[in-house]
Amino acid sequence: MVDGSPNVTTTNAGIPVGSDEHSLTVGRDGPVVLHDAYLIEKMAHFNRERVPERVVHAKGSGAYGTFRVTNDVSEFTCADLFQPGRETRMLARFSTVAGEMGSPDTWRDPRGFALKFYTRQGNYDMVGNNTPVFFIRDPQKFQDFIRSQKRHPQTGLRNNTMQWDFWSLSPESAHQVTWLMGDRGVPKDWRHMDGFSSHTYQWINAEGERVWVKYRFVTDQGNDFLTQEEADRLAGQDADRHRRDLFEAIERGEYPSWTLQVQIMPLEDAATYRFNPFDLTKVWPFGDYPPIEVGRMTLNENPSNHFIHIEQAAFEPSNLVPGIGPSPDKMLLGRLFSYPDTHRYRIGVNYNELPPNRPESPVRSYSKDGRMRFFEPDTAAVYHPNSYGGPDAARQEGEEQASWRVEAAELVREAYSRHDEDDDFVQPRALIRDVMDEAARERLVSNVSGHVSEVTDDDVLGRALKYWRDIDPEIGERVAAKLNGG
Repeated sequence: MVDGSPNVTTTNAGIPVGSDEHSLTVGRDGPVVLHDAYLIEKMAHFNRERVPERVVHAKGSGAYGTFRVTNDVSEFTCADLFQPGRETRMLARFSTVAGEMGSPDTWRDPRGFALKFYTRQGNYDMVGNNTPVFFIRDPQKFQDFIRSQKRHPQTGLRNNTMQWDFWSLSPESAHQVTWLMGDRGVPKDWRHMDGFSSHTYQWINAEGERVWVKYRFVTDQGNDFLTQEEADRLAGQDADRHRRDLFEAIERGEYPSWTLQVQIMPLEDAATYRFNPFDLTKVWPFGDYPPIEVGRMTLNENPSNHFIHIEQAAFEPSNLVPGIGPSPDKMLLGRLFSYPDTHRYRIGVNYNELPPNRPESPVRSYSKDGRMRFFEPDTAAVYHPNSYGGPDAARQEGEEQASWRVEAAELVREAYSRHDEDDDFVQPRALIRDVMDEAARERLVSNVSGHVSEVTDDDVLGRALKYWRDIDPEIGERVAAKLNGG
């Protein structure tokens, strides 16, 4: 009996809910369904929590540039922007995740890495981070995660206890937290950090053959970072350090660039791969799927007006051009709804008519009216079907859609099916032992111990220490010793 219990989550209408952990899906591994009313309520409410800045990634800046293909990957995708020799105009925006508009650029936080390509077949957006993984794997938990990283509702202050309370109760966060507490948790500037799609996507070639793909933009400037002490000092001396650096470098003609590499997984590998390839908390080892060069992104044009071109820029992973599609990644499927919905709220239903969002290819849409409508439709016909020459969405011969096979199943709220090596701690442990050198491990211990030292709840502190012992027993003991003055 749950009626009246103060500990049972309810909808905003007071109705008990089935899960705060898992979205409603077609079987364990099928797509998220639109009639999961509680998930939609959480997303829609969350998207409207802040006015007018972005709910997340509020502080950032960016620039225009070009993407030029340097290698032939047409055997994997027919996407226009990835065809041999193609050069495509684009916009990039970099940001911090948790801070507000006025927060320092040098807080320890993941960095957003959002790209918009103005292709011949419409806008293609890749909305990623400077890390290849994320804290959670189900969109049902996203709103709760972000709130745990924001400000305490009573004090209005950032609160490490809230952060560690969530992380220590969500072991899937271990891989991302290890990245966050390591050197790349505070990049020297945006020019010296990599960017990742993080999510798995689907590529389709001209013959309709499909593969799974992950993106990695490798900085041509080389990776560099700030120590915690340097970051803290700069937060007070130059809170806009990263914004200033990018703008001034481009003004000097020192155009930053990144080389795009992709990892390709055959479609049939996914079902039997040793861990779930669509789990956002996991990476694909290069030994299994080596990187393939695609092209180079170069930023060479500062925006003429920051508000028009950066604050009004709307990036959304649902902008997928022919030849590119989504995957069964539950977080990605949730974001396909969440991003355009928050843009409609934040900058208006006609946000795609604003300069940074307007496609350079023709727009033939049946959308009409709404606030701030500017462009007239190409035809007086504003409905389909019609007799007056309006566009027709009928599929072209040979066109293939992104899709994947889902076995017939009941609607359930459950975690992904486990693969043989699915484990929340294996990959962060490998990151510590196989990628970091001893100096980096010592900085990791210092960063973690400094962060958890501000936790004020003994139970949360105990769980945080256990969390690190589960990741790596030696690192966990070194963190505990440093906290105890060792």
